[in-house]
Amino acid sequence: MKKLVQPFGINIQGQEIELESAQTLQCRIPKRHFLNSFLVTFSFRITFCHLPFQSKWLYVGTERGNIHIVNVESFTLSGYVIMWNKAIELSSKSHPGPVVHISDNPMDEGKLLIGFESGTVVLWDLKSKKADYRYTHDEAIHSVAWHHEGKQFICSHSDGTLTIWNVKSPTKPFQTITPHGKQLKDGKKPEPCKPILKVEYKTTRAGEPFIILSGGLSYDTVGRRPCLTVMHGKSTAVLEMDYSIVDFLTLCETPYPNDFQEPYAVVVLLEKDLVLIDLAQNGYPIFENPYPLTIHESPVTCCEYFADCPVDLIPALYSVGARQKRQGYSKKEWPISGGNWGVITQSYSEIIITGHADGSIKFWDASAITLQVLYKLKTAKVFEKSRNKDDRPNTDIVDEDPYAIQTISWCPESRMLCIAGVSAHVIIYRFSKQEMTTEVIPMLEVRLLYEINDVETPDGEQVPPVPTPGTGSNPQSIVPQSHPSTSSSSSDGLRDNVPCLKVKNSPLKQSPGYQIELVIQLVWVSGEPPQQITSLAINSAYGLVVFGNCNGIAMVDYLQKTVLLNLGTIELYGSNDPYRREPRSPRKTRQPSGGLCDINEGTVVPEDRCKSPTSGSGSPNNSDDEQKMNNFIEKVKTKSRKFSKMVTNDIAKMSRKLSLPTELKPDLDVKDNSFSRSRSSSVTSIDKESREAISALHFCETFTRKADTSPSPCLWVGTTLGTVLVIVLNLPPGGEQRLLQPVIVSPSGTILRLKGAILRMAFLDTTGSLVPPAHEPWREHYEDKDEKEKAKKRRPVSVSPSSSQEISENQYAVICSEKQAKVISLPSQNCIYKQNITETSFVLRGDIVSLNNSICLACFCANGHIMTFSLPSLRPLLDVYYLPLTNMRIARTFCFTNNGQALYLVSPTEIQRLTYSQETCENLQEMLGELFTLVETPEAPNRGFFKGLFGGGAQSLDREELFGESASGKASRSLAQHIPGPGGIEGVKGAASGVVGELARARLALDERGQKLGELEEKTAAMLYSADSFSKHAHEMMLKYKDKKWYQF
Repeated sequence: MKKLVQPFGINIQGQEIELESAQTLQCRIPKRHFLNSFLVTFSFRITFCHLPFQSKWLYVGTERGNIHIVNVESFTLSGYVIMWNKAIELSSKSHPGPVVHISDNPMDEGKLLIGFESGTVVLWDLKSKKADYRYTHDEAIHSVAWHHEGKQFICSHSDGTLTIWNVKSPTKPFQTITPHGKQLKDGKKPEPCKPILKVEYKTTRAGEPFIILSGGLSYDTVGRRPCLTVMHGKSTAVLEMDYSIVDFLTLCETPYPNDFQEPYAVVVLLEKDLVLIDLAQNGYPIFENPYPLTIHESPVTCCEYFADCPVDLIPALYSVGARQKRQGYSKKEWPISGGNWGVITQSYSEIIITGHADGSIKFWDASAITLQVLYKLKTAKVFEKSRNKDDRPNTDIVDEDPYAIQTISWCPESRMLCIAGVSAHVIIYRFSKQEMTTEVIPMLEVRLLYEINDVETPDGEQVPPVPTPGTGSNPQSIVPQSHPSTSSSSSDGLRDNVPCLKVKNSPLKQSPGYQIELVIQLVWVSGEPPQQITSLAINSAYGLVVFGNCNGIAMVDYLQKTVLLNLGTIELYGSNDPYRREPRSPRKTRQPSGGLCDINEGTVVPEDRCKSPTSGSGSPNNSDDEQKMNNFIEKVKTKSRKFSKMVTNDIAKMSRKLSLPTELKPDLDVKDNSFSRSRSSSVTSIDKESREAISALHFCETFTRKADTSPSPCLWVGTTLGTVLVIVLNLPPGGEQRLLQPVIVSPSGTILRLKGAILRMAFLDTTGSLVPPAHEPWREHYEDKDEKEKAKKRRPVSVSPSSSQEISENQYAVICSEKQAKVISLPSQNCIYKQNITETSFVLRGDIVSLNNSICLACFCANGHIMTFSLPSLRPLLDVYYLPLTNMRIARTFCFTNNGQALYLVSPTEIQRLTYSQETCENLQEMLGELFTLVETPEAPNRGFFKGLFGGGAQSLDREELFGESASGKASRSLAQHIPGPGGIEGVKGAASGVVGELARARLALDERGQKLGELEEKTAAMLYSADSFSKHAHEMMLKYKDKKWYQF
């Protein structure tokens, strides 16, 4: 079992020293915008490092108990070594363990305090190379800290105790403290506690010292969160943290260890956060963090990227987000002020929206290189939370995270927001700057069905079922729900007409920001959970929201709170279904069913076709043949429910549905098995064509039929089988008539076909400019009567061509699928341009974006290529190998936006932004800023007259004389290997991938070879010099004795 290495980082005079691994040290020296790095790889495991203030000699402790010294300027190893067997008692027979602490005496740099894991502490004299004092304790040591006068030090132990030692009294500790131990009567020893992992001892001029420690809690505090303890005089404050404490550091007024430290703050590095605690105020409040370190309070499940947003949007989000900030922060500013921001920022605003597993949504300002949180929305507060296991809601569709965000649709101009969650729920939000209380949360329940053909052989022979059109609903037959529905069951006791989550029936107070407009939930159908939503779109000008899944499509008028459309995917085709998915034989019985290959029995009269989707089912047929078939069907349904639950749990791990070619599934199964399982669920038990999911939705004003002379509002629907269908929208006039007259929805009969699942659709005018969907400008929803009268006269902002245009002034529809892209002329519906994007792979994400005053299609493929195509000609502009699809996280979160920007979630803790714009690349260095800021070193503390006269002040040490090669010699080559770095950021990039990386490695090998040849040349020169010297001495001896006789001595 390997031990974890504590994170280690030191910054000294503009140099950064890092412990990269247990055996590697790295030094980075900033040089303008580049980095020069050096590596020293040791042949042993590093356990502790210490770099004294204003020193270039780094002490390195190892697991063998030895201490080596490294020059951080040249990164050479000194020959001075402190061996463990010389540091401990000679009579000791056991190894003291790894080195856990190294520090020099604040008043005497020649005295080094060494702590071993077993409980032994040694005060080592560097000049005499021997131990002055040895301190032993029964419990293992975790950390050590000095008092600034150098006469005492404190140790933290594994039993939750602190021991304070006088330097000149090594026999026993001066004081033993158990901060969290229960003091027993009769003077008995307190009960042991958890280990104190770190302690710091800081002094003040005007009061008691601070003892700050992490850990040490009592063992009976089960379930208590990690704590940081601050002991000051007689008071002890325990500060609970949200995450595990990795490390902490006390910020002091002076960097000199031999002066009063005067601590003012504590920096606490948590597992998922960074917290600064103010020690100067009562109650120790925390500083308000200006950095976005809370992005992963909950895992990110989806994200969207918007560039060139309205200029008033970020201030509006910031104003409502500022009210969400917690009270009780420190009144002081953030104390860490190193580094400088970049001078240049983007000329346009950028916003990133992240959806999280706990149902929260965060808006981020990404206009500069930094990421600043603007506003946070909690979608889960609209639902009832279960208090115990028996009261759990019907969240069987997912095992965990029932509120996780799956899809986001946002209109920046109108500020309307619509989200879809994994529990098959959709919530529509409206932005408002006023606080309000909603007495009854408006809600609709939709019974989205998928019907398949009954089994014809009740005697046990299973025939593959063939799908038939599902149950459709017209606007007049839908009864909207304005309150949570009660549970109901079908005739055979199965769960039916029940949503997965229960909406609160109590008044809901909504703060300024995004407020609930409508909650839509898909319900269970005959014991089968609703399928998750795969696509979502909202349009503020029409007042409509539409969503679809593998069962079908539903459209809702969120102004009138009514369902306008509820159709199975097959019914969208009508009689034009290219797959001819019809019953194989006439059927006597027919009943709607839902879920995966769910086969229901029963008789349905024709008028059931017009019933509400929440209506009950018909009565079953009791004939003998039908009874046999029912028994067989019951077995099929039982297996189907188990399989369907497994499938939905797999799909719940994806934030949006992606359809992949079957031949490419094994390539992705290495990293995330749910990717292939979720895809295979659509072809299990039924034909491949039968489970046609809705994959893309787009509202627009365009030509719906070939004979149209003017554009009209419509909805374009894309499916996973590469079909595009057009639905016509007949909207009533604006104002009050919009709220009274129904919206009429009808299919147009237009069907377009592409290869692969449809990913994105957009429209261009005759000049090639993008035609965005019509939108309504944002206004406060709750306003006075005068404003309402003005609003009635307003018309939605529509950028589509007007009806007065000639028919020759047509439009272009741009459609992108997994395999190809097409540009279709409207209204003639002729394909004028076509581009096969990939044959061997598939497109994961495609977006129509604007770049340099033109429009292009940007695609990211599973093989790692980023490609762009001009519009409308679809001419290839860029094809760059960037990053292969290694896990589902990249596929789930990758998105393009305007001005050549894109992003994805590269890891669970990092968002990666990238650009394919030359202008942004040229300005990137100025935008990055600088990490290091040079500051002047403060003056050293005044020693005073008497200390200077009698030598009572701090004593310095000439480490160069002690550790240099002239005094200590050269270190053994077997201990460490010096590896020079690539010497620039371009070298770092070159070593990352491809042929350039091979060249960099070859260059490194050449450098090593050159270094060895240089050493050989030095040795040869030394041998030549020695030979010349020997020859010279021999010649002198010869001349000396040349003329002497044998008798001359």
